[in-house]
Amino acid sequence: MSYSTIALPQAETRNRSLFQQVYMWMSVGLGLTGFVAWWAYTSGTIERILSGGQLLFFGLIAAELGLVIGLNWGISRMSAGLATAGFVLYSALSGLTLSVIFLVYTADSIASTFFVTAGTFAAMSLYGYTTKRDLTTVGNMLVMALIGVIIASLVNLFLQSSALYWIITYAGVLIFVGLIAYDTQKIKHLSERVGAQDNEIVQKMAILGALTLYLDFINLFLYLLRLLGKRR
Repeated sequence: MSYSTIALPQAETRNRSLFQQVYMWMSVGLGLTGFVAWWAYTSGTIERILSGGQLLFFGLIAAELGLVIGLNWGISRMSAGLATAGFVLYSALSGLTLSVIFLVYTADSIASTFFVTAGTFAAMSLYGYTTKRDLTTVGNMLVMALIGVIIASLVNLFLQSSALYWIITYAGVLIFVGLIAYDTQKIKHLSERVGAQDNEIVQKMAILGALTLYLDFINLFLYLLRLLGKRR
């Protein structure tokens, strides 16, 4: 028996173990976000925040951005426990800010859009994990397109163009559908470079992978909600 035939099952086992943690923490994050969002809406917390002025709400968004940037760029210098706590805190903050969607869309349409997003995510993540095609070039193009969408969204805050709004929406759906596959493959390739014995690094990789796919899921959900959501 050659070394390669032994190493291959070990690599596959390592991949499965990492992805189990990635999907577990992503599910925890989504569950916490959903719970906090529903609680903030039903308790009237989000309405009280908004009625107190937009400064607090935008402060929460700024805290979210700072936290996600810190996790992405500083996770290598954090302990696994601190990275995990940061991800949980980010998920809770996201739930608080995302609770505003219940003020705009009906609960039924939010639920149905969530299930559409979950099905799309599962299909594209499976594709990204199993495909033999290198998605690096496609992923780089999608990242550049995402930057374009962000810039266009900022411009449209002033233009208030309905046509541009829908172009951004459809582009956003396509971009995040592709990014789910690309990011899944990227996580798989990174897992192949980490020894199974290094539990600290594996746990931090699982948190970073969960955060990446969590962001893909949430953004796809929000763009699909523009298309499928029924306004109150």
